[in-house]
Amino acid sequence: MKGHVKERSPGKWAIVLDIYDAAGKRRRKWHTFETTSKRKAEEECARLITELKSGNYVEPTKQTVAQFLDEWIAFIKPSVAPKTLERYTELCRKNIVPLMGDVVLAKLKTDRIDAAFTKALRSGRSDGTGGLSPHTVHHMRRALIKALEQAVTWERLAKNPARATTPPKVERKRMTVYDAAQTGALLDALRPSRLFVPVLLAVMCGLRRGEIIALRWRNVELGDNLRQLSVVESAEQTDAGDVRYKEPKSGRARTIALSSTVITELKAHRARQAEEQLRLGIRPGPDSFVVAQIDGSALQPRSLTREWTKNKIIQRSALPRIRFHDLRHTHASQMLSSGVHPKIASERLGHSSIGITLDLYSHVMPGMQADAAERVDEAIQRALKPIG
Repeated sequence: MKGHVKERSPGKWAIVLDIYDAAGKRRRKWHTFETTSKRKAEEECARLITELKSGNYVEPTKQTVAQFLDEWIAFIKPSVAPKTLERYTELCRKNIVPLMGDVVLAKLKTDRIDAAFTKALRSGRSDGTGGLSPHTVHHMRRALIKALEQAVTWERLAKNPARATTPPKVERKRMTVYDAAQTGALLDALRPSRLFVPVLLAVMCGLRRGEIIALRWRNVELGDNLRQLSVVESAEQTDAGDVRYKEPKSGRARTIALSSTVITELKAHRARQAEEQLRLGIRPGPDSFVVAQIDGSALQPRSLTREWTKNKIIQRSALPRIRFHDLRHTHASQMLSSGVHPKIASERLGHSSIGITLDLYSHVMPGMQADAAERVDEAIQRALKPIG
């Protein structure tokens, strides 16, 4: 394999590679390289020859990053959830393409991507009001890494230039949760409201919004021997408003033990719900939703969020304003601060590993560590022989 460089115009070089097949027939591949230095052009020529010899050479193509991302989105459409596809599409077309979509894919380098991410942080908002949050840029980086991995698989790139980029520093916001007194006040205030049961399931069982929406009576055991509910699916709503039911976020079902208070409230709720639906001529059954419309039809996840945000009872109360998802955080924080083992808390919350639980709720741990230190100290003191 041979190659040479040829200056086409000031600052622009043609790198010509001579490739011979098994029959000795020569083919030529042309690359354009911009530099004012002939030496740098020769170095690039040598690099390409090395890639050819090692089998890492990638055919030059004029496909742009924007064109490739459109192709990638179409490729992954059958294999990802609709909500995931929406998110990838938004990140690619709204955030990534305006910053680097016109770059030829084969020429995309790590420094170009880093520069685009820096610009996104500084002035990436489409309305021109400033930069994107580090959290959004972090997701842009993850999406680009995933997309360019496919480019490597398809042999459009020799390596993934996004992997070596520097991720933005994402500062985790301190979560706001209710203490026990505030939780009790919340439940008392909401008892007459249809919002009471979904809030109860979030703050006393740690269920996610989608898990509450998807919960059916067949998955709830309120007898003397079994007092639990099983989380087997979750509701997901797309930007188009469609709702689908899928497996829980961790990818597996989980069982949550129910306290006496939750059992009592759910029994009363089931009786009220049955009376309500029977008056409409509807016979509730095992497939009925625990949290539903008056006619028994399923709620939409966003409807629950809107009801929580705009509920007049909560607005008139002195309680701090928190997100609906923070009710789940409330349950987790109260478990850990009460001395519940993190492994048990992780199982109730449906985390894929105990590490996620410890990472999310590390702010609760200092008090637990102090309590543990005192308990160990008391045990040692009892074991020590009296002095003298």
